[in-house]
Amino acid sequence: MHDTAPLRFGIGQPVRRTEDPRLLRGRGRFVDDLAPREALHAVFVRSPHAHARIVSLDAGPARATPGVVAVVTGADLRAAGRGALPCRLSYTGDDGKPVRFPPRLALPHDRARFVGEAVAMVVGETLAAARDGAEAVAIDWEPLDPVIGIAAARQAAPIHEGFPGNRVHRWQAGDAAATGRAFAAAAHTVSVPIRINRVSVAPLETRGALASWDGALGRWTLLAATQGTTEAHGELTRDALGVPPQGLRIVTPDVGGGFGMKNHAYPEHVALLHAAQMLGAPVRWQAERTEAFTADSAGRDHEITVELALDAEARITATRWTWTADLGAYCVGFGPAINTIGGPRIVVGPYTIPTFHVRSEGYLTTTAPIDAYRGAGKPEAAYALEVAVDAAAAAIGMDPAELRRRNLVPASAMPYRSATGQTYDSGDFAGVMERALELADRAGFAARRREAETRGMRRGLGFGVYVEPSGFRDNRVQVAFDRAGGVTVTLSAVSNGQPHETVFAQILHDRLGVPFERIRVVQGDSDVTGYASGTAGSRTLTVTGVGLWRCAEAIEAKGRKIAANLLEAAVEDIVAERGRFRIAGTDRAVGITEVAAAAWDPAMVPEDESLGLEAAAHPTQRVPNYPNGCHVAEVEIDPATGVVRLVRYTAVNDFGVVVNPLTLRGQVTGGIVQGVGQILLEDMVYDPETGQTATASFMDYALPRADDLPDIDWATVEIPCATNPLGVKGCGEAGCAGSLPATMNAVSDALRSAGVAADALPLPMPCTPERVWRALRGGA
Repeated sequence: MHDTAPLRFGIGQPVRRTEDPRLLRGRGRFVDDLAPREALHAVFVRSPHAHARIVSLDAGPARATPGVVAVVTGADLRAAGRGALPCRLSYTGDDGKPVRFPPRLALPHDRARFVGEAVAMVVGETLAAARDGAEAVAIDWEPLDPVIGIAAARQAAPIHEGFPGNRVHRWQAGDAAATGRAFAAAAHTVSVPIRINRVSVAPLETRGALASWDGALGRWTLLAATQGTTEAHGELTRDALGVPPQGLRIVTPDVGGGFGMKNHAYPEHVALLHAAQMLGAPVRWQAERTEAFTADSAGRDHEITVELALDAEARITATRWTWTADLGAYCVGFGPAINTIGGPRIVVGPYTIPTFHVRSEGYLTTTAPIDAYRGAGKPEAAYALEVAVDAAAAAIGMDPAELRRRNLVPASAMPYRSATGQTYDSGDFAGVMERALELADRAGFAARRREAETRGMRRGLGFGVYVEPSGFRDNRVQVAFDRAGGVTVTLSAVSNGQPHETVFAQILHDRLGVPFERIRVVQGDSDVTGYASGTAGSRTLTVTGVGLWRCAEAIEAKGRKIAANLLEAAVEDIVAERGRFRIAGTDRAVGITEVAAAAWDPAMVPEDESLGLEAAAHPTQRVPNYPNGCHVAEVEIDPATGVVRLVRYTAVNDFGVVVNPLTLRGQVTGGIVQGVGQILLEDMVYDPETGQTATASFMDYALPRADDLPDIDWATVEIPCATNPLGVKGCGEAGCAGSLPATMNAVSDALRSAGVAADALPLPMPCTPERVWRALRGGA
């Protein structure tokens, strides 16, 4: 980092988002804003059954509907050679064989496996015509038994051939023998069954796409909301379309929320691209909200049992997990990895637990597929572990803070290699916890509880300590100066709400002294960015920041040569200082704007260098960084109604060096809200008898609102990480990792104070008034 004074728009400054003026004024450029007037409209025919055989599908009546120009079926895609969308995860089951996944056709021709699965697409001159045509498609269905939930999946006939018992994987990690010995020798053990419910991602912008075909070039263009064009591009070209990478360009404009579910290609993309080529016209589609609830990839949906073994001094000697996942009808994206190579990395959390063992299984059901959702296993693991630690404290009669103090990895042990193989390079887990408890005024909680009881309320305080691996894989960056000294930064990452235009301009401004307002950020075009990872896994700032840093180093190296010519000095005598190139020991210097202009003059550029001042980098971050923190929640429960109200919330986090504290707080607050929403409000419900989605609208699915949360007390502890030159740690998933356990532990604390039995806690998510009311009455 620089020793010079901070710049107004540099690293560490609370710069307002440059994206916001156009977005707040309705000038955003989303997929549905950009379709040309001549674009045709697509409407998908979706299965009304959770599980049914397609006996026959007659598209004739739809094709005869006025204004309908085409109907695309699964048979049409098969005849055209369109392939299946893959799940390209690679890991080995406990039988030593690679885990395999069932195929997912873009439009199935034989069987539908969840309510909302697309089975045909109607294209019309207008949206109304396409809707009329979709209603006219005649399908003869043979309903089959739905398979809802893991228990039903184990007993049901396979919904995909070749997957007996509907099991996709059986996987394990850790040392079963050592863990068993630790449990046999333990002074105390605790076993906590945990249900992590299914949630809808519910992004502000539903999925949409515009497909077009250029016959002269022989290639498609897909305008689509993604979190990075690469994943979808590879799945479509390599698998579904079977064309070279040059055969498809994906462009992503503004994106209204992703949270993991917009990382990958969807069946609708294949059908749209096929129709665009077939018709020689652009074809557009935007999902309605009910389509999103039923057909989007969903999040979470796990059953976990966590066991802890403790010695006589309350030190945790082992943890044992049984982790079962409902994967939905197909394996997509990162879904099957959540309870295998994803979340189990941190089942020991921030603690000095010496041994562990995890057994996990994944099952297919007749529900929408599961994919990554803001953390992809890391919030689930943090939640389950922290709930179990609180249960252990209650069981042995110890203050949950004291139990954690005895087990947290001390700052003096950094870098620390955990039992799961994660190397925590930096952090002060205990210090962060103490800061959070102090900021939350835990010492004054007893008085607040007594005051609440005078009003007939039950008050609870809970907290959770988390650590998670973030910021790995790769991203591409290019930095190019123009002749006037302006800079274009090109990223493979794609903002789906994050302030990319702001924070990357801040870094470059700080690093090279380029005027903040002269930096332009370009993202979301596969032709421009090339092959690279996108925005996921809290990697954008940490990995793209490394690329930006490397580009700055390369630009400085070339700039010193040009500056030497401008100043008529030896290159060795030129010192680069935040965009100024100075002859060492003198005040003679030139700025980077002058150097950038001179870079276009052949007389000023060394013979072995190209004209212009630019650099590119494609860093691969092989070692994660480890954001960590402690969140504290207080709730009040009305025993008469069971209504839970979140009344206080405190978050203290270590994200390493903070680039922009204003946008950081906004990003983490969003994650906190999503975690609180899952604990108190949100639930995707399927009728077990019919498989119908009972929560397919915002009338039934309860998203949190502004009045569901109090103001959040906030602090950061900046301990730079050692795994990237910026010292930054990921932040995008941290809000969920902290808020899930903190909120549930607060509810459990309130219920425990009211006499609710330990074996009734934690309550199933979400803690609805009915569930809370029944718990207070002994489950009646």
